[in-house]
Amino acid sequence: MNLTIGAVILAAGEGKRLKLDAPKPLAPCLDKKLVDFPIKELKKFFSQNKINGKITAVIGHQRELIKNYIEKNYAEINFAVQVEQRGTADALRSYFDSTEDKEITKQFQYTLVICADTPVVSAYELTEMLNLLINENLDGVAASFIENNPKGYGRIVRGKTGFHITEEKDASSDVQKITEVNSGLYLLKTTYVLEHLKAIDSNNKSGEFYLTDVFKDGLNVKAHCFPNGNVFLGVNTLSQLEEAEKALRIRKKNELRENGVRFIDSSHCYIDSDVEVGEGTVIYPNTFLTGKTIIGKNVVIEMGAQIINSIIDDGAKVLAYSILEGARLHTKASAGPFARLRPGADIGPEAKIGNFVEIKKSVLDRGVKVSHLSYVGDAFIGEETNIGCGFITCNFDGVNKHITRIGKNSFIGSDSQTIAPVEIGDNCFVASSSTITKNMPDGSFAISRGQQTTKEGMAKKFLKKKD
Repeated sequence: MNLTIGAVILAAGEGKRLKLDAPKPLAPCLDKKLVDFPIKELKKFFSQNKINGKITAVIGHQRELIKNYIEKNYAEINFAVQVEQRGTADALRSYFDSTEDKEITKQFQYTLVICADTPVVSAYELTEMLNLLINENLDGVAASFIENNPKGYGRIVRGKTGFHITEEKDASSDVQKITEVNSGLYLLKTTYVLEHLKAIDSNNKSGEFYLTDVFKDGLNVKAHCFPNGNVFLGVNTLSQLEEAEKALRIRKKNELRENGVRFIDSSHCYIDSDVEVGEGTVIYPNTFLTGKTIIGKNVVIEMGAQIINSIIDDGAKVLAYSILEGARLHTKASAGPFARLRPGADIGPEAKIGNFVEIKKSVLDRGVKVSHLSYVGDAFIGEETNIGCGFITCNFDGVNKHITRIGKNSFIGSDSQTIAPVEIGDNCFVASSSTITKNMPDGSFAISRGQQTTKEGMAKKFLKKKD
């Protein structure tokens, strides 16, 4: 029989200390929001362990914003509302009260509780807890870790059997010396948690209903102490948010390195969680790879590059200080240094985009060269065409954008412009400093520069001598 787990994400908190104009679950974290990370890892956990699971987010503060965000990005996530933030036990009661199936114990064998503000927790820790729970036939497991400076954490107080958790406000001086602390991550048998949840009161210094009170001495429960407490970092301040992002990036870079990606200095590379990078790729320092970026094999990403939601195929090169956003760089193409590929830039195989070149919403075929100081926007350029220095597609008439089409094997001289809409055929030659306003048929030559006039001996009239 497949395992069944009801996973509950506690996402009702306000997050005042973050000082952001958003509820805590929607605080930015890498390229996502905080709540994205537990959802992603829960789905991964279900898949890896062949679990029939359902995720429910318990929401409260600015709940409509959180609900709209989750519904927009994920299917089949349920919601429960905690009307007043009266503690974690009250949040879990809100979950059980909201379920349509009142015989919840028949629907889910286990209940997993995870906080929306612990983005570094992964499917690995969830699997460890599940294995412990099943192998030792426990009623509940709490994840714990050692914290040398445990201020603010609930302490794990172990008995001969079982254990209990004492929140710091309620702890004696001796208990406050304990360095094993509660992470806020729990996995329990659903029958067990329902039995003990109803007995929890708010008789404590915070006046809240603590979910930690389901763990008691002498019961069949265990605290599983993980060796790395960084994975349980809770985000309550901007400093903690920065630490969580740093931990997530380190994990990502370790995964990429294990898959054959070489870093020149990984400590100065910033890579988001969804970025994919192929084997043999080399990444230099001070690079930013973000969003849904996909990078192939044997690619070179030089220092200072910023790549956002872009696709880079095998063997391509992104040279120093180039920016790619919503762009495609095909096999063995190159861009940079100091190139900018804006959304819709599609650079064909073996094409070359040089320094201080900007490409926007344009398709360049195989072998096209736009080597320096040019702007190409709303254009289609055929294979092996060479674009000289200082070329501009004049694509905007003040109201509308227009298309420039240039065929294959053509040569566009330096300091030329095309006034769109205009078409230049295959095998054409445009002389330097020309402004092309009319279509050119295949094989044609165009020149539109002004006639040169030379006056001998007149230079002295214009040259100025220093005093």
